[in-house]
Amino acid sequence: MPFYAHEGDAGMDICADETLTLGPGERAAVSTGLRVRLPLGTEGQVRPRSGLALRHGVTVANAPGTVDAGYRGELKVILVNLGREPFAIERGMRIAQLVVAPILRPTIMEGTVDDVTSRGAGGFGSTGLGATTASAQS
Repeated sequence: MPFYAHEGDAGMDICADETLTLGPGERAAVSTGLRVRLPLGTEGQVRPRSGLALRHGVTVANAPGTVDAGYRGELKVILVNLGREPFAIERGMRIAQLVVAPILRPTIMEGTVDDVTSRGAGGFGSTGLGATTASAQS
């Protein structure tokens, strides 16, 4: 069963339900043996465990993975080994976190965006750091 390791944690730890080894650069959909029924208006966000990422380079490939409220299949975690060594996953090992969060569903309409903001259409690097770096390389 998923569990919160500490009082106040946002994410509950989820564990592998199988044993396998991920070689460097390999990825796999790791079984958890879990099925969830999330309330309407929420989503499950499958997130990496920071310790696995830091120590072994193992992370959730599609982070955060989304579990929709209507999904009823087994929860699997797509792990990828970005490290240089094979990584052994043992049954019962904590492999990811599940955060359940509210979602908003906006009304989608065709048209133009006509309100002006101070940011405007500024995207990548528009807050200065990226723009300075890009200018220095020119």
